[in-house]
Amino acid sequence: MGGCFSDTRGGQQAVGTADKTSEPNAEANDTVDLFLRNKGYQLLVGFVSRISKGGVNSPVALIGEFLVLFDALAGYLVKWRFKVYDVDTKFHNVPVKTIHLDEQQFLGEASCTLAEIVTKRDRTLTLTLQGRNAMGAKNLGMLTLHAEEAMASKTVIEMKIRCSDLEKKDLFSKSDPFLIIYKIVENGTPIPICKTEVIKNSSNPTWRPLVLTMQQFGCKENPLIIECYDFNSNGRHELIGKVQKSMLDLESLHKDHGGINLYLEVPVPVAGDAHKQVLKSQLFVDNFVEKQHYSFLDYISVGFELCFLVAIDFTASNGNPRLADSLHYIDPSGRLNAYQQAIIEIGEVIQFYDSDKSFAAWGFGGRPIDGPVSHCFNLNGSTVKSEVQEIHGIMTAYTSALHNVSLAGPTLFGHVINKAAERANQSLFSNQRKYFVLLIITDGVITDLQETKDAIVRASDLPLSIIIVGVGGTDFKEMEILDADKGELLQSTTGRIATRDIVQFVPFREVHGQQISVVQSLLEELPAQFVNFMRSRNILPHPPGAQGGAPPPP
Repeated sequence: MGGCFSDTRGGQQAVGTADKTSEPNAEANDTVDLFLRNKGYQLLVGFVSRISKGGVNSPVALIGEFLVLFDALAGYLVKWRFKVYDVDTKFHNVPVKTIHLDEQQFLGEASCTLAEIVTKRDRTLTLTLQGRNAMGAKNLGMLTLHAEEAMASKTVIEMKIRCSDLEKKDLFSKSDPFLIIYKIVENGTPIPICKTEVIKNSSNPTWRPLVLTMQQFGCKENPLIIECYDFNSNGRHELIGKVQKSMLDLESLHKDHGGINLYLEVPVPVAGDAHKQVLKSQLFVDNFVEKQHYSFLDYISVGFELCFLVAIDFTASNGNPRLADSLHYIDPSGRLNAYQQAIIEIGEVIQFYDSDKSFAAWGFGGRPIDGPVSHCFNLNGSTVKSEVQEIHGIMTAYTSALHNVSLAGPTLFGHVINKAAERANQSLFSNQRKYFVLLIITDGVITDLQETKDAIVRASDLPLSIIIVGVGGTDFKEMEILDADKGELLQSTTGRIATRDIVQFVPFREVHGQQISVVQSLLEELPAQFVNFMRSRNILPHPPGAQGGAPPPP
């Protein structure tokens, strides 16, 4: 949900699917495009494929354009196969869908993932055409693929909202207010598009700036509902009041420096209807600015990278690795345990965005040979270097560590988070174009909860996201506190509030029990976290060595 503190499980996340076929040279359908965007789909269009036969000096022909719908980072791993045919001239005026390809001359085929295309600087990839199933002649021509991101507009609205004289809903303190913004779709149903953070104990809250894309609110004339709630930890939030205005109305409210009264709908017992009870509470728009929005792909295409870090739980509660009921058991048949599955599923996505594919791998809660219990040790056994090469290197180091590290405890996250934050801080200080992703895989509830909160709050200012996978049968309720999806950002011992939500947590058993991909569950928030950080630091996606900001988005 853009730059908001959103509840991604509220139904507004993109849905993973793909339309891999379309008629060549088909023009974009703006109505369908708008419909899909209003449903929350992410789109990538302009897969313009070209083929050259016989050498570099041969003519290049436009083959067609494709519309792709995909889900967060996971969608980039969809494997595409392109088959090229020479269609006989007598079929040139025949609808494409009626042509039988087995009657046409097969010229060759090639395959790739979306990630291989979009991570190129110019989003262009050239593939060698091969015979069927990579058999036959090896030089049948070249196929060039180019990707363009489909966005109706790069314009976003950034606005700062505050309220005054909110009603006190709590017995011994003022309310803990937060806002939810809805857009009203054609059938009159309100759809949540954004949620603010919670402001503790305040009758006059000012929330952090919200960033809304046109894909979220549609157009400035569309009606929006803004509801103000008092936060309750049990999830039964109490409505304080609401307003219904369009984005155009909110812009006028800002220009006029005025406020608008909140209201409640009070049922009328006899008529069975409701009337508006106008409250003294008011809503103000202190800032309203239209800006250019840069996407995750805008940054990746000019050389920004994701750096993968992994930390694995070596506490004794995992069970003896030599026994089949252990969470660390290495099955001789090749069946992966939960730790291995999480490493592969997450790592295989992120590795596409790391040029050297050198990943830091740590363990925590274990006792390396002839040493004390360590809460952040190098998985490869080195005392100097923690990096391993590619996902295979992580898997090898993990298996080796199970023979060289004794399981111990307790479960502490603070050390590995601080270690990851140190790397992110050094990268930021050196103006490196990197964003770090720390994957923590654990089987137990942490015993340093407040220390972990403190570490996360400090890290929220850095180019870092933390993905936590809980494995095993432990009740991870307490772990969900670290994930601010419900809107309440973490607070440190000193009272400092996290700058942004950087943690995503999910129990492994839940996603697999519901046949939901771990990748889909954990990486759905990562692109937004990445872009929100870049926006907060005013880091623009300009090419390496370029002076000033980036050019306006296309």
